[in-house]
Amino acid sequence: MALADSAGCANPIEDNPFPDIIELNVGGQVYITRHPTLVSVPGSLLWEMFTQKNVRSLARDSKGRFFVDRDGFLFRYILDYMRDQQLVLPEHFPERSRLQREAEYFMLPELVKMLAPKLSKQNSLGEDPCQSDPEELSPSADTVRTLSSAGAALPGAVAGGTAGTGGAGTEGRRAGFITIGYRGSYTLGRDSQTDAKFRRVARIMVCGKTSLAKEVFGDTLNESRDPDRPPERYTSRYYLKFTFLEQAFDKLADAGFHMVACNSTGTCAFAHDQTDDRIWTSYTEYVFYRE
Repeated sequence: MALADSAGCANPIEDNPFPDIIELNVGGQVYITRHPTLVSVPGSLLWEMFTQKNVRSLARDSKGRFFVDRDGFLFRYILDYMRDQQLVLPEHFPERSRLQREAEYFMLPELVKMLAPKLSKQNSLGEDPCQSDPEELSPSADTVRTLSSAGAALPGAVAGGTAGTGGAGTEGRRAGFITIGYRGSYTLGRDSQTDAKFRRVARIMVCGKTSLAKEVFGDTLNESRDPDRPPERYTSRYYLKFTFLEQAFDKLADAGFHMVACNSTGTCAFAHDQTDDRIWTSYTEYVFYRE
C-alpha cells in the first residue's frame, strides 16, 4: 500500500493511523497535503501532531478536517517550507515579523533563523504595517538632522525647495506607500464592446501617511474630512480636488513614486429591462511606493 511505503511501517493501521492525503483547516483556510510533508521536520509541532497514535485527540472542524487555530494565509509559507526546507517570499513582503512568530509557534527553528536576519533590516524601512508608526520615530530624527545639516551648508536650500516639484533633491525624502482609489462606471451596448460609454470619475481617494500625501499633492489635497490628522499618522479619508487620474499619477512620478500593484473589483447590472445594455460599476486602487 502507498500508505505503508510512505510511513515505512509493516502495520499501517496500528503504527500510522493517518491517511496519505490530509486535509487541514488553518484559521478557516483549507489546505490539502501529504502526510510525509507534515512530518518532514522532526520535532516540529506538525510532526508531533501527525506522528501520535491517538488521532481523536486532534481538533477537527465540522467536515472532519484537522483544525489548527493559526493564521491561515501565512500558513502557506509554513507548508512550502515543510515541503523542501527552503524559504521563498514575494517581493515587498510586509509580514516577516508575523511569519517569524508563526515559525516559532510551529517549532521550526531553522525557518526562524532564515527570517531573523531580514527582520531588522526590513522593519527599519517600516514594512510592517502594525509597527510602522513607532519604528519610524528614529528615521524621522535622522531626517531632521539631515535637513538641518543641509540647511546649514546651503542657507535657504531647504526652505526654497518645494517637495514633489523637483526643486528639492532626493536627500531627506521619506520612504512609504500611497494608494490611489476611485469608483467608476461604464455602459456596454449589446452589439459590441466598442460601444462602451465611460462616465467621469467622481472622486479620487488618497490613502497613506498624512505627511507623504501633503508632500505629493499639496493644495490639491482636500483634507476637509480629516483636518486634524497628525503628519505621522495614516489616513484613508483624503481625496483630490481634481478628477484626472493622469494628473495624480504625474504628481506621484514627480515625487519619486512608482507603481508596485493595482487591483479592481466590478459588478454588472442591466441598464433597462427591455435592452441588453449593461452597466459596470468598479472600484480600482493603484499602490505607489517610494524607496
